[in-house]
Amino acid sequence: MADAERITVELAYAPAPRTVESMHAELAAGSTVRDALALWPQPEVQAWLAGGGTDESLQCGVWGRKASLDHVLRAQDRVELYRMLVVDPKVARRERFASQGARTVGLFARRRAGAKPGY
Repeated sequence: MADAERITVELAYAPAPRTVESMHAELAAGSTVRDALALWPQPEVQAWLAGGGTDESLQCGVWGRKASLDHVLRAQDRVELYRMLVVDPKVARRERFASQGARTVGLFARRRAGAKPGY
């Protein structure tokens, strides 16, 4: 019956681009996101938690969906910490498209010989 009283969750955090740190934690049933993140050893995570999670530098979620620190976890949940985006993805795509030009992207990249423009 001890298994029903404990749950296993995964904690994931990307402190820098292309870097993901993760760990598994065993918690009591009924634990919250705050309880799980309290186990994370990184000082910036602990400082964020000490501030009540109101600082906009990080956000947390469960399985890719935004969650509050009081969200109750279930077995096999994945608790994730997200950094704020440096650049909006839509703006980055527009800038890339503008610098590459319309002829080298998408439908216009490879045209068949003798084909009409845009096909």
